[in-house]
Amino acid sequence: MRIFAHLSDLHLDGGDRADARTAAVLRFLDDCEVSAVLVTGDVADHGLPAEYRRAAELLRYPAPVVVCPGNHDVRGPFREALLGEPAGDAPVNTATEVAGVLLAACDSSIPGRGAGYLADETLDWLDGVLTGHDGPALVAFHHPPVEVGVPLVDAIRQTGEERLAEVLHRHPEVRALLCGHVHTGAATTFAGVPVRIAPGVVSGSLLPAEPGAGRGWAEGGPLEFDRPPSLLLHVLHDDGRLTTHQRVVTG
Repeated sequence: MRIFAHLSDLHLDGGDRADARTAAVLRFLDDCEVSAVLVTGDVADHGLPAEYRRAAELLRYPAPVVVCPGNHDVRGPFREALLGEPAGDAPVNTATEVAGVLLAACDSSIPGRGAGYLADETLDWLDGVLTGHDGPALVAFHHPPVEVGVPLVDAIRQTGEERLAEVLHRHPEVRALLCGHVHTGAATTFAGVPVRIAPGVVSGSLLPAEPGAGRGWAEGGPLEFDRPPSLLLHVLHDDGRLTTHQRVVTG
């Protein structure tokens, strides 16, 4: 049994609020024993170098920390501060093996846009790293490849998903797709694979039918800024099953 922490949408903006909420989640993880921490995008709010330098300070953990970009992130400073690599415009894709599990973090961002898409080079890379790995895999990216019932987010989800489905059909060792972007914890499936969406650290979101949804977005739930930060803990069992627990951080 291996446990992976999954958080998303930190939106660090140089202010105290996002900083404190991220710090609270990492303090919670200090008391946990997880094999790795995955952060599925929107690490920064404006894509500024200072925001990523602060993220690098906050996202310290004894086990590996795996990050992928979201639509608020900018590839150059993201790559420099969080990966220690030269700045560049190519998609930010990383593969990390932890306790026999491949963590493939894909860049679903489209520079300058809110929507998501996995470039052909990213899908080719993903197919290659999955082919070269013997064992279970978790694939992470920011944008869910399916609608989730929050209209504002569904309008800027990942498109071109049929190409991802083709890759997944060749690789049954993928145990789950891990996403962010929605600012609420959710679970669904895509191409027969479980999809787990991490809640937002900076804020939450509501479905249109929930109480209070009419206060905000005209066709979706508003962001909830008074909700405490939360995260997911994924338990990968020895038989290949994935069990997911959501935890709210109150201190």
